Amino acid sequence: MSYMAASSLLLLLFFSGSPIQILGLGVGINYGQIANNLPSPSRVAYLLKSLNISRMKLYDADPNVLVTFSHTNVDFIIGLGNEYLPNMTDPIKARNWLQQRVQPHLPQTRITCITMGNEVFKTYDHQLWSNLLPAMQTVYNALVDLGLDKQVTVTSAHSLDILSISFPPSAGSFRQDLSEYLQGILNFHAEVKSPFLINAYPYFAYKDNPNEVPLDYVLFQPNQGTVDPITNLKYDNMLYAQVDAVYSAIKAMGHTDIKVRISETGWPSRGDDDEAGATPENAGLYNGNLLKRIEEKQSTPAEPNVPVDIYVFALFNENLKPGPASERNYGLYYPNGTPVYNIGVQGYLPGMVYTSPSTKIALSVVSNVLFIVIAYLISA
Repeated sequence: MSYMAASSLLLLLFFSGSPIQILGLGVGINYGQIANNLPSPSRVAYLLKSLNISRMKLYDADPNVLVTFSHTNVDFIIGLGNEYLPNMTDPIKARNWLQQRVQPHLPQTRITCITMGNEVFKTYDHQLWSNLLPAMQTVYNALVDLGLDKQVTVTSAHSLDILSISFPPSAGSFRQDLSEYLQGILNFHAEVKSPFLINAYPYFAYKDNPNEVPLDYVLFQPNQGTVDPITNLKYDNMLYAQVDAVYSAIKAMGHTDIKVRISETGWPSRGDDDEAGATPENAGLYNGNLLKRIEEKQSTPAEPNVPVDIYVFALFNENLKPGPASERNYGLYYPNGTPVYNIGVQGYLPGMVYTSPSTKIALSVVSNVLFIVIAYLISA
């Protein structure tokens, strides 16, 4: 097939009702890699460009990913696992880690934030609890010493288990056994102006009590909603109520100057027999409706001037994650680039053409031309 013929076929794909879309999303995405069948980072970069997603969260500081995404418009949150926290309380070790794993990638890769641990207070490891704030402070101070604190900030991601009360949202409060730890962490966030991250999953509430929790309420579908009896604010979905409960808990500890960001939320497309609601249909409704609200720059009822800031979990299904089946089925995409369900957004993952040998070369040309056009449109 000639280049002109390939270009004609490309135009046909764009204008013949093909599901391929180029859509800018004001959303971040979690890029988990607990799998043995994921596409290479370079192919993932194509996919994100086709979706025009420019914010990604990692659970480590994978150099293969960070190098691949150099000189792109993607902002990165990188992670230090819970197992690193004890070492990161040592200023020398913290500085060495930054010099080896972060500094070589700056500024060509846009690393903007480091998460210290993930859901540390879910571990019930009191030594780890005690290490969290000193590790955050030590890494931040090392960033200051290296002159990187204006580019990179420090935070940690928490599960909603840190709340003792989540409804009504205006009565949200943290667990008493965590107050001594969270007070210092909140003071740190206020000082360095970094966000407080939460992993919020309305799915868990529905799964645990499907007969009491209205499905439409957790899926952002039309429903009668709930009213906070203290503020009279109406909530038409659980996620926003959860976020406002965290804001209330933060305010109860004396802070009104800290932003809450949702570092994870999503819905599994498949689960075990006892995991109610884990279906492709529900996952498609949850994430599809969520994306629409993000595009509308919606805010929560109690924080009307602060648009919700969300990282969806996750980009791909991860086949090696332990736990129930749902844990391996949160992805928007299968590893071969096929969408798990339709949410109205179609990305493009190159190099996964399964067809006869006679047409592979022609379609490869189309793939290359398509990427050139995508890159041009995104950069324009």
